[in-house]
Amino acid sequence: MASDGPRVIRTVLDSLPFGDEKNDYGLHEKVKDRLPDGVSSKALYSDIVRIAWPSFIELMLTQLASMVDLMMVGRLGPWALTAVGLTTQPKFLLMTMFIAMNVGATAMVARYRGAGEQEKANNIMRQALLLVLVFSLLSSVLGYIFAEPMVIFMGASDEESLRGAVDYLQIQMIGFVFMALTTTITASLRGVGDSRTAMIYNMTANIVNVFMNWVMIYGHLGCPAMGVAGASWATVIGQMVAFVYATLYVMFGKRYLRLSFKDSWKPDFPEMKKVVDIGIPSMIEQLVMRAGMVIYAKTVASLGTIAFATHQVCMNIQALSFMNGQAFAVSATSLVGQSLGRRRPDMAEAYCSRTQRIGFAVAILIGIAFFFFGGQIVWLYNEDPQIVDMGAGILKLVAFMQPLQSSQFILAGGLRGAGDTKATAVITFITVLLLRPGIAILMIFGFHWGLEGAWVALVCDQLVRTILVYFRYKSGKWKSAKLKPIQKEAKA
Repeated sequence: MASDGPRVIRTVLDSLPFGDEKNDYGLHEKVKDRLPDGVSSKALYSDIVRIAWPSFIELMLTQLASMVDLMMVGRLGPWALTAVGLTTQPKFLLMTMFIAMNVGATAMVARYRGAGEQEKANNIMRQALLLVLVFSLLSSVLGYIFAEPMVIFMGASDEESLRGAVDYLQIQMIGFVFMALTTTITASLRGVGDSRTAMIYNMTANIVNVFMNWVMIYGHLGCPAMGVAGASWATVIGQMVAFVYATLYVMFGKRYLRLSFKDSWKPDFPEMKKVVDIGIPSMIEQLVMRAGMVIYAKTVASLGTIAFATHQVCMNIQALSFMNGQAFAVSATSLVGQSLGRRRPDMAEAYCSRTQRIGFAVAILIGIAFFFFGGQIVWLYNEDPQIVDMGAGILKLVAFMQPLQSSQFILAGGLRGAGDTKATAVITFITVLLLRPGIAILMIFGFHWGLEGAWVALVCDQLVRTILVYFRYKSGKWKSAKLKPIQKEAKA
């Protein structure tokens, strides 16, 4: 068996005993904010940051590459911003199946890592890759064939935007499988607390993406100017680079997670079922979220090209702020999963509460930047005065959302690490499918608040979702979520 080696993130948990039936460390009762003897808050914060900072850098650089994509495309005109924006929700809708399986993979790998079951953790990664290969192939074929109907459904209002969006989406489907398999490797690595590796290969891919943007959008180094299509090809090339890097990483060397063709690649249906049992509620959550986002985006698209272009820019900038909550959610998912795998719900709660505090502090700083420098940030995408003025006002709303957004991401990450995905699916149904589009329709068509009304709806969604996730977390039901059968003899 391969050695743990220095590649595995060692946490405070490794020095603590396993829970057992006689000493369940608060499994069936609420645990106050106290720590086991010899464990300090400083050590827990160190574990959290050690996992979160590579994820933060990885996600930040990925989003910055996306922003550069949109900035370069934006120089072609508002129609190009709209074209790329029209493909966002269809693409994410097609990603729902494998994103859901990745949630299951992370939770199960983390549980097995906490229980010390290395071979089972590796088998989970192989089974998740098999599932994702099938789902992503199906999605890519459907996405390519039905690209035009999906873009038309999203509300393309002119021929130029329609043609650009169809070209962009069809090219994305060519690299869909490579991107999907890479995300599964990333999800598995995060389950064992290895977020640094994904940071490296995604950073490499982003550098390739931005360089190829310059080459293919505008036509440099002998390449014809391909416009929006060039931006899409650049993204696909970057995704292929990430896939090759990630695959080579887990195939060679002595690491906790590794792929080998000597191991069995036959479908292991009991193990697949564990991934699917967690993934299905997450898939329902993702489908509900995307359905709500499609309705929301179509409502905004009805405001015209300039308003939708502004909306797309602000959504892209807001996505940058997601990186804070998502990075610390990676820590919460990994450490909560490992803690429960060790039957230490007390440690799961201790990690989650401290992760939330750090994320909240970072969110305040991001909010201040958006509030005071929103106009300047929007200007980087497009210099149209209408877009800059509207965008600056919207980013003030985004600034106030930051603490809510961060807390919601982190607590939901903790719930997913525990395998409690049904609750988050229900919460998403209430807020994203019903609340957000409902309020947006009322604000735009009833009160005639325009684009600002759509963003007021988004703020209401974030507020209610944060409250519901918080109460689910405080209920403590996630501490007894069963991901069977993971049983380990109690040991000192």
